[in-house]
Amino acid sequence: MNFSSINYIIWLIISAIFFAVGEFLSKRFALSPKFIYVIYILIAYSAGVLAWLPAILQKNQLSIVGTLWSVFSLLTTILIGVLLFNEKLSLTGIVGIIFAFVAIILLSKG
Repeated sequence: MNFSSINYIIWLIISAIFFAVGEFLSKRFALSPKFIYVIYILIAYSAGVLAWLPAILQKNQLSIVGTLWSVFSLLTTILIGVLLFNEKLSLTGIVGIIFAFVAIILLSKG
């Protein structure tokens, strides 16, 4: 597979999804500590790192790639907390999410 044929943003989204799976499993572990969750968490986070590598290799700008990854990971983590664990967002949190989307748009153009 030619990793450079897939846009770096796709790699970042894939990486963020694996990170989000790790976050989901971490929350499950916190609710019901079982060793098997630790194994799954390590696998999810490791897969996220592996998906990150083609993105940084392709774009080679840590400031942009790292920030985009942080925003994607933040958004996926928020979605998991709100949708799957019924956590609530404050108005400030919602404004922060809007700014995160603005950051994605601005950084993906740069």
